[in-house]
Parts: sequence; structure tokens; C-alpha cells
Amino acid sequence: MTFEPQSLTLPDPLPLDGGGALADARIAFETYGELAPDRSNAILLCHALTGDQYVASTHPLTGKPGWWQRMVGPGKPIDTDRYHVICANVIGSCLGSSGPASIAPDGAPYAMRFPVITIRDMVRGLVGLLDALGIERLHAVVGGSMGGMQALSLAANWPERAERVLVIASTSRHSAQNIAFHELGRQAIMADPDWRQGGYYGGDTPDNGLAVARMAAHITYLSEDGLTAKFGRNLQDRPEKSFGFDADFQVESYLRYQGSGFTRRFDANSYLYITRAMDYFDLAEEHGGSLARAFKDTPARFCLVSFDSDWLYPTAESRHIVHALNAAGAPVSFVELSAPFGHDSFLLDVPALDRVVKGFVE
Repeated sequence: MTFEPQSLTLPDPLPLDGGGALADARIAFETYGELAPDRSNAILLCHALTGDQYVASTHPLTGKPGWWQRMVGPGKPIDTDRYHVICANVIGSCLGSSGPASIAPDGAPYAMRFPVITIRDMVRGLVGLLDALGIERLHAVVGGSMGGMQALSLAANWPERAERVLVIASTSRHSAQNIAFHELGRQAIMADPDWRQGGYYGGDTPDNGLAVARMAAHITYLSEDGLTAKFGRNLQDRPEKSFGFDADFQVESYLRYQGSGFTRRFDANSYLYITRAMDYFDLAEEHGGSLARAFKDTPARFCLVSFDSDWLYPTAESRHIVHALNAAGAPVSFVELSAPFGHDSFLLDVPALDRVVKGFVE
């Protein structure tokens, strides 16, 4: 299936933290709801690692509903009858924005020649998009997981661009454990013989390695209680163990399904680049070692949300950000919600989250 996403090319080269700049950076995006004449009702939604711009519309490759369709739309917590919602595919990704699969000036895909990027580079691209759309100040910026990192980066580095900052199930820096899980996924991809040093475009793709990377990451998005409740030790379509290495258990079959499905919509090199950007993220390090300094004199209001079953970015990470905002004198509210789904709770049916989002955005 082919598709042509809505996109624009930034007029100026995009400066990068790693040095140099990315010329002709393309940003693919979707919008929902009408922009007010005074451009005061824009909300920027920032997606997570494997997300994209299709937050509330059918995904063009999978045919599935948007990843936050339960939250965004007419009459929903982020009400598109009131707000103009923008969601853009980050640079480095593979749904229309510039990334390793994009064509370089020499006419071949960038592959591993694409520059290594950071979360702040992604946000530079988003700011460039807002500039091109003529939106100087957002009513709110909202993000979960990696999207929350982008929201924090926008608030810290472009403090005048958003009135409200909503950060859900996120962190101000990656821990050693976070980095370790990402490295496991990257090594799975690079060990696939079809990866070919990233030069697989036009040939067989490293689907086996990417599937394993997705399986490992997906475990971190769930909770033990959630996995036990959903699967337990139940066997998959068989009365007894096979005494082989097929998917005997339901949880094994589920992970294999998640892995194989992911390969149909995501690029392996993009997975390498985006996980590296997340691992490099350390907002305090960017501001002289002080997280409070990152938010000095910020005019924005903040809301932080965590989930009690999230062990990937546990509540302590959100509290750390809240303490820094308090030290900076920024207005901030915080809530830990109870949900059985682990890190993925922000994407699933948690009515309490709906109320928090609706209340803070309004």
C-alpha cells in the first residue's frame, strides 16, 4: 500500500545537536478541528516511539484507528469542536517525515548516513512546523512517553511557545535500565543478516530483528499483573505442551503477533535512530546539570500524570520533574492514577485519565 502524507518542507536547514544541519527537512503531519482566527486554540500532540501523526484518523498502512482516537475528536477530552489539534511525525521516523528511509541529495536513501538526532532536534522540527503554520503560541502541548519528553523539551527550550504542558507517563532522562532495553532491541536489528549495515532498502528488510526488538520493548510497556490477568500460563490452541519451540503459551503467541505486525508499518533504521535519541535525552544535562534550571522563568502551567503499574517510567520519575518545577516556581499539578495496564495505560481505557486531560486542557 502506498500513501502520500500531508507534509511541508522547512524553508531553512534544521540545526542538529550532533553538529551541522539537515537541509530540506520534511515534516509530515495531520490536523483536526478548525484553527481560530486569532490562532489561539492550537494543541500540539507529540507521539511516542512507535507512534505517528495519525492520532485520530485511520492509519494508511494498517487500516487501524488512530492511536489516541478515544481521546481526540468532537466532544472528547481533547475536543476538536473547540481546539485545532496538530500531530506531526518526528524527524527520524518513517511515516513521511525526514528519516533514514528518505532520499538523500545523491538520489539514494540516507540509510545510516542520516544524522543521529536528539529529542531536542525533533522538537526543533515541530517548532519549524508551527512557524510555517503561523502558530506562535500553543494553547497546550500534550505528550505521553516519548511524546512527554518532547513536551518537556519544548517547555524548557522554547518556553514562550505553550501556555499549558501536559506530560503523561514520561521522564526527564533515560535510566541505565531504559538504555539497556533499547540496546537489546538495536542489537537484535543489527544482528539480522538482512540489515546489511542499514543498506537494505530495495531488498529484503530485517524483519526478524525488528520483530524481536518490538517484542522486547512491548514487554516493558505492560505490567506483570496485566500479563497474568490476560494470559497467565494458558496454552495457545493446544491441550498440552508441545515439547518443542513453537508458541506453546498464549503470551508467546501474543508477543510474536506484536512483533510481526510491527514490521509492516515501521522501518528498522528509524527504530535505531529514535531509540538512540531517547537514550540521549537528559533535560538536566542540557541545562548545566540542573533540571530546575531548565524551567527557570517558564510562563507555562504544567500537569504531570503517572500510573502506579508503570515500571518503565515509574511515578518517581514524574515526581522528580514535579520537584524541579516546584523549585523553579512553576505552577504544576500532579496525579498518580491507578491502572493495571503498565506503561501503555496512557493509550488504553482509563476514565480517570480522560477527566485529567479534559480538565487541564480546558
